[in-house]
Amino acid sequence: MKIINHPALLVLDVQKGFDDPFWGKRNNPQAEENILLLLTEWRKRDWEIIYSQHLSLLPHSPLHYKNKTGVEFKEIIKPLQQEIVFQKNVNSAFIGTELESHLREKQIQSVLITGLSTQHCVSTSARMSANLGFETFLVEDATAAYEITDHTNTTITPEDVHKHEIAALHKEFATIVKTDDVLKQLQQSSTV
Repeated sequence: MKIINHPALLVLDVQKGFDDPFWGKRNNPQAEENILLLLTEWRKRDWEIIYSQHLSLLPHSPLHYKNKTGVEFKEIIKPLQQEIVFQKNVNSAFIGTELESHLREKQIQSVLITGLSTQHCVSTSARMSANLGFETFLVEDATAAYEITDHTNTTITPEDVHKHEIAALHKEFATIVKTDDVLKQLQQSSTV
């Protein structure tokens, strides 16, 4: 893994509505803390940070656009005034937003993806990022998944959902990395 070209840090949908019991069990309880570590490093370097904010059109969703508390960003990763937020109402951060054109305008060729949830917006955005030609890194311990029930009424644990989503993205759509590896590599490149 070699992170090059000052990738934009994408922070996808880290919103209060994801704390609602509606979603069921979750893995990676440290994901937000890891996102904060990356945010701190990106801010220190004055690199591009971009947020997505999900405004669901589904009335029962804790992320429904009329649920003012649910759509708010979690305090730990709240965007600074100068940081860009793209609002969306589908899974991909690229659909219905100016994300792609913004990255191209800034001549950003690579992105580092974090956020919620692995099986929804993270996976969809990573796939589209790769398909659009961006070098895509996904930080597996700065994302989290929720349990799901499949078509046979079998519950799949959040750990298994996360593991299989990451495995499906690996190589074909994204380079899978961990927070510590990213930070170590950036620190080493600063001392060279």
